[in-house]
Amino acid sequence: QVQVVESGGGLVQPGGSLRLSCAASGTIFSIFAMGWYRQGPGNERELVAEITESESRHYGDYVKGRFTITRDNAKNTMYLQMNNLKPEDTAVYRCNVLGRDYELRDFRSWGQGTQVTVSS
Repeated sequence: QVQVVESGGGLVQPGGSLRLSCAASGTIFSIFAMGWYRQGPGNERELVAEITESESRHYGDYVKGRFTITRDNAKNTMYLQMNNLKPEDTAVYRCNVLGRDYELRDFRSWGQGTQVTVSS
């Protein structure tokens, strides 16, 4: 079983910064990719950023140049540095982990999410 826990959300003023963390634990043999998704009020879920085990990255167009995704493979942890935040970035941010467990079964696990609110 794999657990995914996010942290680092909160309330920030426009132009401010936040750093989100996502930690995966449990019967993890390897992680193929980790990603951040978000869903704002009245919106569908959308990809924010994703990073693979080879550290290939891609971002949603609306966050390029403002957000940076990194990972610590030794800790099965991923980070999202968010700079120059805008009110439209307000959403619940959820972490997604794609990998393989000790029984060599592929899994996709989600965290519960962390709220990010950008408001003056």
